[in-house]
Amino acid sequence: MSKIQRAIISVSNKKGVVEFAKELKAMGIEILSTGGTAKTLKDSGITVKEVSEYTGSPEMLDGRVKTLHPKIHGGLLCRRDNPKDMDEVKKYGISLIDMVVVNLYPFEETISKPDVTFEDAIENIDIGGPTMLRSASKNFKDVVVVVDPADYEAVINEMKNNNGDISYKTRFKLATKVFQHTSRYDTLIAEYLSKINKG
Repeated sequence: MSKIQRAIISVSNKKGVVEFAKELKAMGIEILSTGGTAKTLKDSGITVKEVSEYTGSPEMLDGRVKTLHPKIHGGLLCRRDNPKDMDEVKKYGISLIDMVVVNLYPFEETISKPDVTFEDAIENIDIGGPTMLRSASKNFKDVVVVVDPADYEAVINEMKNNNGDISYKTRFKLATKVFQHTSRYDTLIAEYLSKINKG
C-alpha cells in the first residue's frame, strides 16, 4: 500500500477536525474540503483546496450538490492495482483520493427538536456524505475512511508509526464502521418518514 497523499474532509461535527487536519498537513497530505469545513480549516491557518476548485464545478442548490462529481468518486473508487482503472483516471484528469473524513448532517439531532419542521428534517438528510463514505468503504483497500471523530487520534498514531499509511486490518475495521453508521442513519430517516406518513 502506498502512502496517503490526498484527503477529503467534509464534516458537520467539527470536533477535533482542526487538530486532525493539522496532523495530516504536517505529513504532507493535500486536503480537499467543502463549505463550512473548508472555512473552519482555513480560519485555523490550514491550507485547503476547495472541492469546487478541484472539480471545476461550483457548489449549487444551496449546498445540496458539492461532492457528487466524477472527479471525487473516480478518485475514491479507482482500484490502484487495476491498470484499466488507472489509465481511465489519468485520461480524465482525475486525482486519486486516499482518505475520506466525513460525518453526516445531524438528522437525528434535528428531528429530536420539539419544533422541527418537516422541511428542516428533509434538508438534514445527507446525500453527498453517505455517497462518499460508501465509495471509500467499498474501496477500503485503497482508501482510508473515517466517520467517527473518536477515531482521529488512533488513525494519526498509526500513520506516524507506519510511514504515513494505515494497515489493511484498520482500513477494513473503519469501513465496516461506516456501513454500520450509514445503516443506522438510513433507518432513522425511514422510521421518521414512516411516522410522518402515518400521521
